[in-house]
Amino acid sequence: MGFAVVALRPPLNAFLCSSNDNSNRDGGTEHQSQEVRFALPGYKWRMIIAYDGTKFSGWQYQQSSPTVQCLVERALTQITMLERKELGLVGASRTDTGVHAWGQVAHFVTPFNYNSLESIHAALNGLLPFDIRVREISPALPDFHARFSAKSKVYHYKIYNDTIMDPLQRFYAYHSTYRLNTIVMREAARHFIGKHDFSAFSNASHNDRLPDPVKCIFRFDVVEKGALLQLEVEGSGFLYRQVRNMVALLLQIGKEAVPPDIVQKILLTRDRKELAKYALSAPPQGLCLISVKYNEEVLQPPLGCPSTSFGQNQCVSKCKLPFY
Repeated sequence: MGFAVVALRPPLNAFLCSSNDNSNRDGGTEHQSQEVRFALPGYKWRMIIAYDGTKFSGWQYQQSSPTVQCLVERALTQITMLERKELGLVGASRTDTGVHAWGQVAHFVTPFNYNSLESIHAALNGLLPFDIRVREISPALPDFHARFSAKSKVYHYKIYNDTIMDPLQRFYAYHSTYRLNTIVMREAARHFIGKHDFSAFSNASHNDRLPDPVKCIFRFDVVEKGALLQLEVEGSGFLYRQVRNMVALLLQIGKEAVPPDIVQKILLTRDRKELAKYALSAPPQGLCLISVKYNEEVLQPPLGCPSTSFGQNQCVSKCKLPFY
């Protein structure tokens, strides 16, 4: 396959980008008008990826079971002829087994530049299984990091609230036959908004090294679409299974098993065992990573690189994840 590679090794002045004197809390950079040249070991590329997580053991690379990262890396190594360690593929969110994504963001690096990204974009989707699609691929500034530059992440959790489950929703929504009270669910969801210690809503994870339990929730909406309830939450970041644990408690509140103000009481305990008295984690199939948001400064394209590929002439540019 021909991918219009410009150079096997980049020149020292590979990128022309904004100076980076100060980094903000989310890993992005403050915009400055002065331009300086950076000597880099390679070129950085950003992807937006959608996947149906039903058959996968989450995003994160594992040797023993199929993951989304594993398959994306396999496709990239075939196309670029680079080893996975050279590619340095990193995802914004380590979605769990069975969790879906419409807007997962990832970055990787190559020691060469491209004239156009359309061919590599088409090749990636040609090698990937049909339940994984690269929606966009674009050049990225050297300071961009898919995970640490993120300003916020948006997740949706779908609940099908009817006696009989819609069979077309079974892989994308949790089925609740109990008629949920959305009024008290909305009241309870408001207690999550703001800056809190979410230790009580996090499962232990060996992947995290002393994670900061303090996160900021910007919004938490309960949207009704007929029998379908869509819980939409946006936050600065989330602990392991935090969203599914918050949803699980809202389900109990919606069933009127516990009052809405139980949210505040459990938050203050900072104890996961306290939440376990009232609710277990909601199942993964209802959860979807909708988008990852960044400051505009870190999304600016470097000079001398090709334009973003949106997959023209590819089905992915017109498709939407089912029911999202």
